[in-house]
Amino acid sequence: MGTRFPLQASSNHRYLVDQAGTPYLLVGDAPHDLFTNVSVADATVYLQDRAAHGFNALWCELLVGTAIGGKADDTTYDGIAPFTGKLSGGQYDLTTPNPAYFARVDQMIELAASYGMVILLDTFDWDSQLALYEANGNSGASSWGTTIGTRYASFPNIIWITGNDIQSWSTSAADNTLLKNIMGSIAAADSNHLQTTELNYNLSGSLDDSLLVPYTTLAAAYTYYPSYAEVLAEYDSTAATVPVFLEETYYESGSYGSLTPPAATDLMLRKAAYWTVLSGGLAGYMYGTNWYDFHSGWQVGIDAVSATELGYWKSLFLSLPWFSLVPDQSHSLVTAGYGTPSGTLVGPCGGTGETCGSGNMQTDDYVTAAMAPDGSLGVAYCPTTTTLTVDLSKLRSTVTARWYDPTNATFSTVSGSPLPNSGTTMLTTPGANHTGDPDWVLVMQAP
Repeated sequence: MGTRFPLQASSNHRYLVDQAGTPYLLVGDAPHDLFTNVSVADATVYLQDRAAHGFNALWCELLVGTAIGGKADDTTYDGIAPFTGKLSGGQYDLTTPNPAYFARVDQMIELAASYGMVILLDTFDWDSQLALYEANGNSGASSWGTTIGTRYASFPNIIWITGNDIQSWSTSAADNTLLKNIMGSIAAADSNHLQTTELNYNLSGSLDDSLLVPYTTLAAAYTYYPSYAEVLAEYDSTAATVPVFLEETYYESGSYGSLTPPAATDLMLRKAAYWTVLSGGLAGYMYGTNWYDFHSGWQVGIDAVSATELGYWKSLFLSLPWFSLVPDQSHSLVTAGYGTPSGTLVGPCGGTGETCGSGNMQTDDYVTAAMAPDGSLGVAYCPTTTTLTVDLSKLRSTVTARWYDPTNATFSTVSGSPLPNSGTTMLTTPGANHTGDPDWVLVMQAP
């Protein structure tokens, strides 16, 4: 039997489960323009490819403007407008949804469901649509939330996301109130689905915005710095205890002139994914590529090495009770050899609403580790060559220790394993992995 959507929070509010109570790890891509820039036939090609790579979640905008590769009038590739009416200033009237446009959206969501995928359905693209929402005001925002919340309440494979670079949430009370009205109206119309947000680049988390916390049932970390810092900030937040996932970091083949480094290597993308789960991001990880707008060549371009390696990440954690892992923040399991964390949270900097952190994902050597409270499992991700000191007494019985190569999904058994669960031992990473990089995952199981 496949996943029984909709997804919900686990009883301890740390991970996601389906309606049967089965843990669910988001393995996401971000085809932002899926509803507007491709035909249903091309969408089917895309979905088949993503399913083959192990993806089970997609982030898609309901309205697609020029900032994310859409048209200036927000129409589909074949000319269907999202609304039938306009306000006096020329912006669309949010109270006049076009049935033909939303029928296309319906079709795409249902198609994704047939491939077992949940849609992170984005209500508000700040980069393209801020003027639209400001022109419609609070009543228009509330009407929009009610309309879409009512329409999609019965669609099982939905998670609501409000955002995409909301730079003004902390600088404009009026804009933040618009967000509240959208999310609040969705919540009133649809009690079936989780809600999350994407706030400001280059660093933020859903639980930063206290006005939206009452509607936030899934917390997203957004960072272009070493991901463990922001994921842990959401995990440890006193604002709410809800499942945490990494919604955005570097996109594969993306270029970011203001960042160091300006583009991600495959190793960096692996770091982001493994750091996430082992820092409390048990809900999962959203990958992204520069093909999000389906420009020419996407059919080949999306088949990147990093997408294949994300499938290996998924395979590893699904083979383990990953949902039981608790971050080793006090270094009680891995007591030495864990490197130096460069990722920190700094706060406002630069332009309006922008937030900065510190740390360089390319050079950061920090080892994230986590373990199950019952001592049955410990996992550590080593992004570079190191010798770990591990306190085996934290595990409940004789320990089977293996190194996992994240570039080809193979294991090698640690010399001397199984190991007694007493005292400390020193374990050195095996050297270069299959692709010549230094990163490895240490998996320790105690039956």
